[in-house]
Amino acid sequence: MGDVAKDLTAGTVGGAAQLICGHPFDTIKVKLQSQPTPVPGQSPKYSGAIDAVKKTLAAEGPRGLYKGMGAPLATVAAFNAVLFTVRGQMEALVRTQPGAPLSVSQQFVCGAGAGVAVSFLACPTELVKCRLQAQSALAGTGTAAVAAVKYGGPMDVARQVLRSEGGMRGLFKGLIPTMGREIPGNAIMFGVYEAIKQMLAGGPDTSGLGRGSLILAGGVAGASFWFMVYPTDVVKSVIQVDDYKNPKFSGSFDAFRKIQASEGLKGLYKGFGPAMARSVPANAACFLAYEMTRSALG
Repeated sequence: MGDVAKDLTAGTVGGAAQLICGHPFDTIKVKLQSQPTPVPGQSPKYSGAIDAVKKTLAAEGPRGLYKGMGAPLATVAAFNAVLFTVRGQMEALVRTQPGAPLSVSQQFVCGAGAGVAVSFLACPTELVKCRLQAQSALAGTGTAAVAAVKYGGPMDVARQVLRSEGGMRGLFKGLIPTMGREIPGNAIMFGVYEAIKQMLAGGPDTSGLGRGSLILAGGVAGASFWFMVYPTDVVKSVIQVDDYKNPKFSGSFDAFRKIQASEGLKGLYKGFGPAMARSVPANAACFLAYEMTRSALG
């Protein structure tokens, strides 16, 4: 139980560091993902990430970049505590003998197991966050125009979804693509993190690595997460902000097909730049904070 408590504490600290560093990038990512496809002859609301930042600052001020942060901030402790704790318990299961370092392939397995667990926390949190982040991007698009002024905050989103979108089932809209993101994404992230650490350490014993090495390993690991699963994240976002009464998509595969048909491969990578720009510093901060906290706890 001592290891569980340490993982809970270190995971919480790591998650807070990740959120503070990365949320503005995430807001721009979701705005680009969720903006409607323009009709022929018209330009999209945001021409790119820089344009989205400029327009968000002009319309909403700096606070606009942190819109929707309440939901993940309220659950960041639970999310990262579960992620790192389940990963730690998975390590205990796959380890051949107590204290033995894990191989890269074993870390892939541990990351996948952690991804299963966190999907059930991530889905409702992401739905609330995406609804708030996407409001301004959806403004003026028919029935979605109502959504532009629909939500007053995270709790308001949750109340309205519970009341009018099928109760708890509504909060878990997009669970399948969330799992499609978290399971392979975390398998890749933790596997790459361990591979980079072992490469820098020159062997399986990585206990002597300094902060710079941990920052590098965490940044590369975070980038690998998004590089591999980004189209799934786009599908998740459009599903979660889709109008409940007049949906554009019947499910994840339908969303994938329609995005690809109307926008091509480029449509599945909307917001990729901000996501990658976020992943490196945010995950570097997360892993560094986790490792330092875990080490301090003994």
